[in-house]
Amino acid sequence: MDNLIFISLLAISGLFAVLNLFLIFSLFSSKRKIRLLFEGKKVKNLEDVLLNQIKKTKEQDSDLKEVLERIKKLENISEKTFKKIGMVRFNPFSDMGGNQSFAIALLDNQNNGFVISSLFIKEGNRVYGKAVKNGQSDHSLSDEEKEAIEKAMNLKL
Repeated sequence: MDNLIFISLLAISGLFAVLNLFLIFSLFSSKRKIRLLFEGKKVKNLEDVLLNQIKKTKEQDSDLKEVLERIKKLENISEKTFKKIGMVRFNPFSDMGGNQSFAIALLDNQNNGFVISSLFIKEGNRVYGKAVKNGQSDHSLSDEEKEAIEKAMNLKL
């Protein structure tokens, strides 16, 4: 019976020794992590560090909200800008050299905008502008203007 008590005490003390080693290892591991957290900083206590970190997190949340608001505003502005451009150069008269005339379409994402045509003729230059809504115009369009609008609408963004 004494042998059984001795073996039981030995087993319990061995278990406590293993548990003690585990706790010592955990303590050193935690100290190492805490040292990394405070590296290069003169810290009085952990509470100050946590409060400072909470303050920084709140500031970052505020900054992030401001940045997201700015992004939304820029996206709204971007929807109204010209993103699709189509251009066609042509020669309206066979007796004049070069493709000096052109039609250029400037459209937003909803295919709204305008088309500008410039016709180079002997007497000078004529410029025409026509509104475009949903890829169509209320004004009659030349073949070149239609082609410029089609190029703009088919532009891959």
